[in-house]
Amino acid sequence: MLDTSEGYITEDGRKIGGVVMEMKNITLRFGGVVAIKDISFDIREGEIRAIIGPNGAGKSSMLNVISGFYNPQEGEVWYKGQRRPQMKPYQVARQGIARTFQNIALFEGMTVLDNVMTGRIRQMQAGLLSQAIWKGKAEREEVENREAVEKIIDFLEIQSIRKTPVGRLPYGLKKRVELARALAAEPSILLLDEPMAGMNVEEKEDMSRFVLDVNDEFGTTIVLIEHDMGVVMDLSDRVVVMDYGKKIGDGTPDEVRKNQDVIDAYLGVAHD
Repeated sequence: MLDTSEGYITEDGRKIGGVVMEMKNITLRFGGVVAIKDISFDIREGEIRAIIGPNGAGKSSMLNVISGFYNPQEGEVWYKGQRRPQMKPYQVARQGIARTFQNIALFEGMTVLDNVMTGRIRQMQAGLLSQAIWKGKAEREEVENREAVEKIIDFLEIQSIRKTPVGRLPYGLKKRVELARALAAEPSILLLDEPMAGMNVEEKEDMSRFVLDVNDEFGTTIVLIEHDMGVVMDLSDRVVVMDYGKKIGDGTPDEVRKNQDVIDAYLGVAHD
């Protein structure tokens, strides 16, 4: 990796842009429990940035700080060169940050198409009356949003289940539908919380391909939490490693793989 003032060049020649988000000295407490302790790292435009660590390391808590679900007691979140004030999740979503969840959060009784359409809410501007009579702006919006959703459905190869209620789908396809809904919001930063959890090998291969395609074709910056180290090392441009709420490593996959603190955290080996 060759560092530049505006970003860096990956080993395969991809140009990664400048810093789009910075986490500065983030500390998050729940009563007397410290979930995150004085962690700093940055996210660059167009990269796949992984956050890894053993169970209980604070990874999901960090993702919740980025997405506005939690507000840290100490530290600052900087986005596009400006300090971000305390925000609600919907306000963060308006900034172009979307996410999937560790536990699937879909509307089980609705079809795949309708679930993905809910990701377009931010793009819907027509008023209640216009929507009720479904004329003019509301009708145009519906057509435009439906076209955008259909493209995402084609992109993720779920055309055959577009009219199927989500509750009837196997787990792996539900994960893909959740990714589709997040993409429907047209995010500049996409947060993925364990997108391969519970999947078999074939499903992981499919999801890995889609993550790479989203990054490549849409230019979406991706922040990824994942326990499968093979997936992390294959997909990520840079990796930040957490353990018991602290940062113990940060760098390229190769650098992290050779970091003794990271080895100790995953293997539970103590060294003098």
